[in-house]
Amino acid sequence: MSVTTFEYTKIVGKENIEFGNNIIIDDFVFIYAKNKMKFSNFVHIASFATIIGVDYFEMQDFTAISIGCKVLTATDDFKSWGFGNSTINAKYRNVTKAPVILEKFSIVGANAVILPGVTIGEGVAVGAGSIVTKDLAPWGVYIGNKRVKERDKKGVFDTYEKFCQENNY
Repeated sequence: MSVTTFEYTKIVGKENIEFGNNIIIDDFVFIYAKNKMKFSNFVHIASFATIIGVDYFEMQDFTAISIGCKVLTATDDFKSWGFGNSTINAKYRNVTKAPVILEKFSIVGANAVILPGVTIGEGVAVGAGSIVTKDLAPWGVYIGNKRVKERDKKGVFDTYEKFCQENNY
């Protein structure tokens, strides 16, 4: 296992996290693992990102979360009956809890927010500043939940093949 963290990386609940190899977690990243998390191989989490894991969270191989991203596996839903915040007993709050998964080769742009219950499909690129509220189908480029173009799947896999050959992976 090779995980690189820095002086100001903060991880709470390390006992709930499964780490792969070749992981870099930059300074000023905050990870709160109240539930199980899995970081596979060749994962990067950039500075000032926050991952709050009240439910399951997973980053598969060759995924990245860019600077300032927020990933939430639970959040209060204020559209109906709930009120308050985490200081209020749960029976008075309408909390949505659901897993978040980033599939292989996906990347989340700077300052994006990923809400509970979202799967970022294989090869997806999420644009900077996006708010993602639903699953994103593989190999698209998205701004928020809107697919704006196709990602170069063949190009990614050609480069991946070269990487595997050169690195005996």
